[in-house]
Amino acid sequence: MSPILDIAFVRYQVTDLDLQEAFLLDFGLHRSARSADALYMRAAGPAHHAHISHLGPHNATLGLGFVARSAQALAALAARVGRPVEDNPEPGGGQRVRFADPAGFQIDVIHGQAQLPVLPTRAPLAFNPASGRQRFGTPVRLKPAPAAVTRLGHAALLVANFPAMLKFYTEVLGFKPSDTYHAGPTENVIAAFMHCGLGDTWTDHHTVALIAAQDGINRFDHTAFEVLDLDDLVQGGEHLKARGHRHSWGIGRHIQGSQLFDYWRDPFGHKIEHWTDGDLVNDSTPVGHAPVSAEELRQWAPELTPEFFA
Repeated sequence: MSPILDIAFVRYQVTDLDLQEAFLLDFGLHRSARSADALYMRAAGPAHHAHISHLGPHNATLGLGFVARSAQALAALAARVGRPVEDNPEPGGGQRVRFADPAGFQIDVIHGQAQLPVLPTRAPLAFNPASGRQRFGTPVRLKPAPAAVTRLGHAALLVANFPAMLKFYTEVLGFKPSDTYHAGPTENVIAAFMHCGLGDTWTDHHTVALIAAQDGINRFDHTAFEVLDLDDLVQGGEHLKARGHRHSWGIGRHIQGSQLFDYWRDPFGHKIEHWTDGDLVNDSTPVGHAPVSAEELRQWAPELTPEFFA
């Protein structure tokens, strides 16, 4: 079984923390902690933070944090990677094991980090489909606002050495493929959408996606945050648009994972996603395998442009 229960946070380096915070507030996150050289932003859920930005001389994607399944799982992972379990000096505390994956991303696996009170949000809207009505005598009336981001859902990584990364994330971190892509021959796997291998427990279709980088540069393709429902996703996008932020692609519905999605760019060009209504899988769910193509990215959505792949 995987030592990893879920993703905890993503870590960036940016040249302007004020600019980053202003965008993330508009995106639907909230400040958890800030120092002269680091910004920690939370979602509405109990996790202490979901997004970390460090002040630096250039913009970069640095690494990922994961939640350990237990203290015992953390200790076993520490022995596996040859690194100590140590007190976590960052806000939220707890314990961590820190190491690098084969692409050089800094990985922190944490246990016992402090949790925060859940922030208030509206309830997801009851929907009145053509059959199975759910809303009676209650109109929908929403006010303009940032999306109610509830949690971090996944990170997609572009990697120079895909086979090494796939081996590490499956054999060391215990992730399991949910869907894979191949280029040309079916055995030429070039992307994998991977869930935490938790046996029969249902979990997100993908917590990490690994994609072979055509230019050989290791970096994030995007990070993705869950919102309440479709109205929240749309209205959050309208708020971002009104605030002058740069849209990348959407709204649409993915094939692998089925999420309703909308992609934006932070002020430094990093791609960041709002999503809702994703698939749940477990280790018994059949693994899909499809040829890679732009058509495999969506069931419906606006036409893709080169901007999305920049």
